[in-house]
Formats: sequence, C-alpha cells, structure tokens
Amino acid sequence: MRASWPLLLAAALCLGGCPDEITVALGDHATSADPYANARREMVATQIRARGVRDPRVLAAMERVPRHEFVPPVARTAAYGDHPLPIGHGQTISQPFIVAFMTEALKPAPTDRVLEVGTGSGYQAAVLAELVAQVYTIEIVKPLGEHAREDLGRLGYGNVQVRVGDGYEGWPEAAPFDAIIVTCSPEHVPKPLVDQLRDGGRMVIPVGEARTGQDLYVLEKHAGQVVKRAVLPVRFVPMTGKAQGR
Repeated sequence: MRASWPLLLAAALCLGGCPDEITVALGDHATSADPYANARREMVATQIRARGVRDPRVLAAMERVPRHEFVPPVARTAAYGDHPLPIGHGQTISQPFIVAFMTEALKPAPTDRVLEVGTGSGYQAAVLAELVAQVYTIEIVKPLGEHAREDLGRLGYGNVQVRVGDGYEGWPEAAPFDAIIVTCSPEHVPKPLVDQLRDGGRMVIPVGEARTGQDLYVLEKHAGQVVKRAVLPVRFVPMTGKAQGR
C-alpha cells in the first residue's frame, strides 16, 4: 500500500498478524567512524529542534540512532532528508520530525516499558530503545518484522523484542505498559491497547480514516478513565488485521 505524505505528515506502517515472536540479541550499537554523523546533527537542528521538539533526551537519541541503517542501501544517501522513504512491501519509514514529535509526546522515562504497534523498519523502536528500559514492538508483515529484528540485533539494541502478530490485540502477557505508541491509524482507539496501558500511562496514536482526516492523539489513563487530546493532523496508513473487521 502506498500513499503520499505532505510536509509534517507521517508515513507510517501498521501491523498485526502471525504467531511468531522474535527476541533481539544483545550487542553494542556504538560505532566509530560514522560518515552520517554530520547529517544527523543537521537533521536534528533544522528539521526537529527548529520545529519545536525540545526534550534533550529525544534530541540526543535522534542524533545517535543511525537512520541510514534502517533504509534500503539504495536510499541511504537520502536517509536524513525531510521526508519518508520506502522500505519495501509498499511501506515507508516515517519522516524524522514525526518520529521525534511522537517520541517527545510519549514522555519516555528511563524505567519505562513501552509497546510499539507497527515496527516497520525498526527505526522508531531503536529511538525508543535509547530512552527506555524495554521496548516491545509488533509487526504484521513478517518479512519486515524479521528484517527489523536482524537490523536491531546487528546494531545492538538488546532491549527490544519484536513480535510478528496483530497489533490491535497488543501484547497481553507483557502488559501493563508505561507507554504505547502506534504508527498506523485505526478508526478508533483499540480497547485491548487501552486495557494494557497502566494507570498513569500514556499512548500516542493516530485515529481516523485517510479519506476523511486523521489526527494524532495523546491519551493518558487515570483511574481507568482515558483523557484524549488531538495534537496534530496527520496521514498514516490504516491499521490492518483485526482492526479492519471491527
């Protein structure tokens, strides 16, 4: 599935479907000579900080994570551009600003356990892995999930687990989560995800249909009740799997 994303709108991937579960191996993602370091600094300065993202931990993570490692080799020279890029299977890696904006809105803490619905290339999971204790990420497209597992393992993100499965249902046995981030758009907020969010937890999720309009929402759960606010108009690919039958 392909779509076009205007400036500041997300190109995202939604996930959900097989029973496989993959655990990322431990390692060290620090690299020495990095020809893309200057490109990352420029990306953060001009695309992210200049547009209002201020959390120093998020900015530092965006500057550390090698985005070029999460795109096909033919697209590496364009990895730090102000746009999404194709990653195969008709899907894309989101624009850097959108990744940073959603990450900041999630308010990640060092001790958090975070669920991501929509692994895609694994880039958002890598950014989160720099900021929290544990990341659980779910992908419906098996080849993408397996490729993300390989890349995350190769780069040393040992605090990430990747599952190929239906993101609508979340990851019940690992719940509750301190935060949940969704990189595809259901028509409504999935109840299983709300149920798996701990009291006091946060969720960042696009909601709506591309043809009628979508908004990015930040949800907070307090005493079982959810407070929701729209923060940005967006256009994401739809959530697939069980979400389309409900």
